[in-house]
Amino acid sequence: MNNRNGVAATSASVVHAAPTARASSPVHIAVFGDGWRTRFFCRVAAAIPDQLSVDLVIGHHDDKLDRISREYGVRVTKDASELSAYKAQLDYVCAVVSWPATPGLIEQLLDDGYKVYTETPPAPDMDGLRQLWNAVGDRAADVQVGEQYYRMPGHAARLAVLRSGILGDVTSVHVASTHLYHAVALMRDYMGVGLAPATVTARSFDTHMMNPMQFDGWVKNPQIEKLPTMIGTLDFGDGRYGLYDFVDNQWWNPLLSRRIVARGTLGEIVDDTVVRWSEGQSAGSLDQDAAAPITSQIEYRRSGRDMNLEGNDVLTASFDGRIVYRNPFVGSRLSEDDLAVADHLVAMGLYVRGEGPEIYSLADGIHDHALSLAMEESVRTGKDIRLADEPWM
Repeated sequence: MNNRNGVAATSASVVHAAPTARASSPVHIAVFGDGWRTRFFCRVAAAIPDQLSVDLVIGHHDDKLDRISREYGVRVTKDASELSAYKAQLDYVCAVVSWPATPGLIEQLLDDGYKVYTETPPAPDMDGLRQLWNAVGDRAADVQVGEQYYRMPGHAARLAVLRSGILGDVTSVHVASTHLYHAVALMRDYMGVGLAPATVTARSFDTHMMNPMQFDGWVKNPQIEKLPTMIGTLDFGDGRYGLYDFVDNQWWNPLLSRRIVARGTLGEIVDDTVVRWSEGQSAGSLDQDAAAPITSQIEYRRSGRDMNLEGNDVLTASFDGRIVYRNPFVGSRLSEDDLAVADHLVAMGLYVRGEGPEIYSLADGIHDHALSLAMEESVRTGKDIRLADEPWM
């Protein structure tokens, strides 16, 4: 398997916990960009100051920079030349700017000797992806991409179960959760598919339903709306495929669930329910020779419920009596998405310090966006789109 967590896949049935990141000293970063994603990073850093520090934010908008400075006490500037004064103390620099501006910023930061964490996607279109890869060349290892979903507690727990081998070879994944390159990244991670060629087929439909919440909060007097819906298949060959299913605003619409199905040769995971084939050899069995399907749950321990006074945290996830995920930042009170971002940012620090594996390579980030662009092209043209023989592959 192509495993970004650095854990080798095995056919054994022992389930090991998903790795999480803890630094011996705070990871120091600077951020280019002053939008909502930068505030995301600052909020996370404020919650785990012993692990992460945003030392400088460079932006273009006075009002946004003032808000960041006021809310998080972070040094802000519109003068990019100030970055050089922080170079000795920084572990890496985050590129959180517009899609068209991202490739040029990545190249400039590499030329200036920085390690780079870039937001998704690293370039807006196929030409931009190819040009970026050719320009970065042998410096690609100095760039990692901010694709944190696989570090969310639920996904991390499911991936740990899959990588134990109890479901055999994972052959298909259905993602109805997040959009485009994020969903593609989850598909490839769940199946262990590397930078493989794929044939993409996608179509768009209109779904009519209530849409009462947006990114900015609840909508007053919500009405039934027409919501674009994309359904797509990604055929990776050898019987491996991903099914993409996304309704516009599925992230925040409380009337829509977020679902994942990962199917293997010995069973499947549906969200947190695991069904697999057992050979009937468990201790105490009435008939140890009787093979049968077994259903188990991934269980989450959360503090702050009922009379628990530890505060609100997801603490662990377990499967069949074994811990498969541990919150590396207990006490931070971060949401599950925030936990994934925090874990990713700290893990990036460990990587550039030589203390951990890559978190999500530039080739991976480019490939996932290329596949999502192929889905959009398939919708436009009504044809199958083949992605193969690209330079990063």
